[in-house]
Amino acid sequence: MVSGAVAPLTSNPPARVRNLIQGLTSEETQEQSLDVLCKNRLAYDNLAVLLWNSFGTMSVLLKIITSAYRPLLSDGLTERAVTQVCNAITLFQCVASHPNTRIPFIRATMPVYLYPFLNTMSNERSYECLRITSLGVIGSLAKVEDPEVIEYLLSTQIFPSCLRCMELGKTLSRTVSTFIIYRILLSEKGLKYCFVLAERYLSVSQCLGKLVGNLGDDDVENLPHLLKNIIGCYLRLSENERTRPQLLSYVPWKLLYHKYANIVRSDPEALADLRKLVCNLRTSKSCTTHCTDEPPTSSNSPGPTIP
Repeated sequence: MVSGAVAPLTSNPPARVRNLIQGLTSEETQEQSLDVLCKNRLAYDNLAVLLWNSFGTMSVLLKIITSAYRPLLSDGLTERAVTQVCNAITLFQCVASHPNTRIPFIRATMPVYLYPFLNTMSNERSYECLRITSLGVIGSLAKVEDPEVIEYLLSTQIFPSCLRCMELGKTLSRTVSTFIIYRILLSEKGLKYCFVLAERYLSVSQCLGKLVGNLGDDDVENLPHLLKNIIGCYLRLSENERTRPQLLSYVPWKLLYHKYANIVRSDPEALADLRKLVCNLRTSKSCTTHCTDEPPTSSNSPGPTIP
């Protein structure tokens, strides 16, 4: 059992990790053990396996996470409690990321316990911290090309919850939630899911449009990633020829202004996706112009790329 000051994982990692995991079950050492495990989660490859297979450990993490539900509703979360819950969610992400624990994790429907944090309507710092940490778990699942994972994500409320985060969250939350939507749309099942209901397709298109309309310079570090994900979502939606003409009315010209086009120029993949998007939208208007033109360079024009 861990007691007193908790040492880093650098000394005898396997034994130390086991002691720290055991320390989660004790009220005296739980907070310290949780903090050290979270900070050193990348230092030991099999931490996720030990967390999942250690008796009672996931139950302890769930207890910490669910303890925030009531204070979440009454604005009674303390900074200390938020830190503990975020650390527990981060260990969830560790389990969700590992190939040996990912599928058992979703089969046990563990992500459903994160819904209250994804669906919160507040933008205060503590709520945003819980939101982005929870999105990190879903993002770790979404970035893996696994049909069962996609099937799980589509069978839950994660898709609409991410749309809500795209509208309410700050730049980092918007970036991660848009990434999740993009990864879902990359799969054929995900794209089909989007188009099955007209209301769902409309919600995604409008949400992306609002996201572009609210683009600013408040977070320069995450803006390129957000733009890349937005462009990727639009590109996938534009691949449906039947709805392509309607999509044209939902893609804001602002996305093609020189200011944002220049931001993605440093990312060849994002720039290529932008050009493909422009090409697809031109096709929807029966435009025969070649698709190799540069993105617009004048912010005073909605851009020759979208007639």
